[in-house]
This record gives sequence, structure tokens and C-alpha cells, in this order.
Amino acid sequence: MPRFVTQRSLYEVRERPSKAYSWKAFMIANIVVELPYQIMLGIVVWACWYYPVFGYHQSGARQGLILLFLIHFFLFASTFAHVVIAALPHAETAGNIATLMFSMALTFNGVFQPPAALPGFWIFMYRVSPLTYLISGIVSTGLGGSKVTCGATEFSTFPPPAGQTCGAYLSTFLSTAAGYLEDPTSTTMCQYCPISSADQFLAGDAIFYGQRWRNFGIVWAYIIFNIAVAVVLYYVFRVKHWSPKLNLTGLSALRTKVFKRRGQEKVPEGKKDENSAVL
Repeated sequence: MPRFVTQRSLYEVRERPSKAYSWKAFMIANIVVELPYQIMLGIVVWACWYYPVFGYHQSGARQGLILLFLIHFFLFASTFAHVVIAALPHAETAGNIATLMFSMALTFNGVFQPPAALPGFWIFMYRVSPLTYLISGIVSTGLGGSKVTCGATEFSTFPPPAGQTCGAYLSTFLSTAAGYLEDPTSTTMCQYCPISSADQFLAGDAIFYGQRWRNFGIVWAYIIFNIAVAVVLYYVFRVKHWSPKLNLTGLSALRTKVFKRRGQEKVPEGKKDENSAVL
């Protein structure tokens, strides 16, 4: 954002008055020139982060999709920064606004609090947060279909009836249950794990493996939206020089004109007291 402010200042005092090129070329160039750097940054972050977290065992399709999501993240961050700074005079002010908005998107992305627990307006925040779809896409691609193995303290333990194995005792229950038995042949103590797949855990946060490509497309929509809004904001505030102060001045003049006309209207002698009371 500080670099954009410098470029904008040079353009508005030098290129625009001399009509060297249009404001549209300036805005698009400033946005596009950042994209290769963001793509390279996404590749570096993926290489440093993916393999320590997920290892080498996943398919190339999953590795490639997570790479695309991480590139998406940096492309979104870059275009979002242009949205914030396009109309504002100072990078410091834009930085504070961007931090607040990003914090809101991070808070309501469905991880800190599952969407089922968000009431009213906050459900709206969950749905409009771009991080909802980024995180859902990355997590579902990396963990979808993974087998879950409970730790020693995570099992539900209980003894089976005398003379029965755990598998025979819980056969009807296991036919519909989501978990698994650690040792179905045991006759002394049953150990039951409540989940057997990462998909069951992710479903609690409304994250589904089947929606990974949908989420990929939605993040593209956010990036394109950011570019369009940045161009529009620059046009409205820096080319047309629209400002709330000018609008308020116009409204004030209109109000004065209207009430002045009403004050000049002739009021019948017998209605003056009544008219004053109404006003």
C-alpha cells in the first residue's frame, strides 16, 4: 500500500495532467504487476508448509489443489489491499482498516466457532468471509477421507457381558455407528473410538471434501470482485472527486432553499399562530 500511494502521487501530478495514459491503465497496471510476485510467494509458502504438515504420501491432485489455494490466498490479499487503499489518502489509515476487516474475516470463518453456533447476523459474516472458503478448501483437500486413530485416552472403555466378545456385543450398534472398536475379539474390556474418518469431524464445521472445487471457484470470484471494486473506488474518489462532505453541502443547500421558499409563502392572518405551533 505505501508503494501504491507513491505511484499514485506521481501519476496524479505528472502523467494524468499530461494525459500520458489514462487512470484505467494506471490502476490495472498497479494490480497486475503485483500478481507474479504473489504467485511466487504462494509457491514458496506451499513448499515450506505443505510437506511438514501433510507429508509426501498424498496424491499429486491434492498437492496441486492446495498449492492453488495458497496462491489464491496471496492473490486475494494483494487485490484486497488495492481495494482498501484505492480511495484513501494514507497507507497508515488503509492499513488499520485492512487489519480490522481481515480480523473480522478470520474470526467468523467457521473455525473458532462452528457455523451452527453462530446466531443471526454472524451467520451472514460467516458466509461473506473469503477465509471461510479458503480454509474449507485447504482443510478438506488435505484431510478429506483420512483415517482417524484414537489415542489411548480418547477411547470409551467398558466391559462386555460375560462370555461375549466386544464385536458380538456391539454388532448391532456398530452397523450404524460412525466409530470403530479397537479390538473386537476382546472379552475383558471394549475400547470404542467415536469417529473413524476425518470427514466426520470436519462435517461439524460444515467442511466437506466434495465442495473443494466449488470453494476454489468462489475464491476466484472474490479476487475478480476486488479488482473491479478497486477500479470503481479510484474512479469515484480520485477521478470524479466524490466525497461525503460535498454531498452534505449539497443537501444543506437544498434544505435551505426548500425551507426558504416555505418561509416566503403567505400565511393567512388567522393561521399564523397555528402555523408557528406546527413548525
